[in-house]
Amino acid sequence: MTADGVPRPTLLVVHGAWHGPWCWSSLTKVLDARGWRTRTVDLPSAGHEAGLQDDTRAVLDELRRIDGPAVVVAHSYGGIPVTQAVAQAGNVAHVVYLAAYQLDAGESLLGYHGAPVPSDPHGFQAVPDNPVALFYGDVPGPEADAAAARLVPQSTRSFSDSLTQAGWRTVPSTYVICEHDQALPPKHQEELAARSGAVHRIASGHSPFLSMPAQLGALITQIADAPGDGADGFRQPAAQRNE
Repeated sequence: MTADGVPRPTLLVVHGAWHGPWCWSSLTKVLDARGWRTRTVDLPSAGHEAGLQDDTRAVLDELRRIDGPAVVVAHSYGGIPVTQAVAQAGNVAHVVYLAAYQLDAGESLLGYHGAPVPSDPHGFQAVPDNPVALFYGDVPGPEADAAAARLVPQSTRSFSDSLTQAGWRTVPSTYVICEHDQALPPKHQEELAARSGAVHRIASGHSPFLSMPAQLGALITQIADAPGDGADGFRQPAAQRNE
């Protein structure tokens, strides 16, 4: 419950490419200790030949299991299916893009980076070389190595599929820039963050849920506790702004 007796929303945390729900374990412990209900989702494109629509359905299925409002926290690639899903869900109060792809309708991950769409979108993108440096540069060594060992190939189709809807145009959103990110450089995050109603920064690499879960948990709860109607630092969703 909030201070005025209103039930808190449930936090749905959505992982990025090559990862799985396991990556949120440290953060969800912090959030649980703060009295928040949390849920995770397993995106089928990590480890299976699935595309954006499959991932979107997985997010929507989890949102339908939530009784009441939800705040969705999307990391990295997870921002793409979340953007599509929240346009269709009726219970999302806010979206938090954590070093995530806040794309618009018609855009894809490969297209955003100016990369060609493969002629054959089937198959997988291998786990990147040196994932510890890329994803976990500020995570303690043993924990970083353990995380890297759990990464799985990512479906190529998930990177080439384009969005058909952009939920952030109607649902309030906040962007969290990871200032020392080696996977999604801060300059790209700054561009994407311009689509959000508010922006925060955290002095972390790409995976603050592993490197600084306490600080990230405090920031997420601060965002989730604030109203999403344009007050207290939040602007209106893009579709409602006079810009």
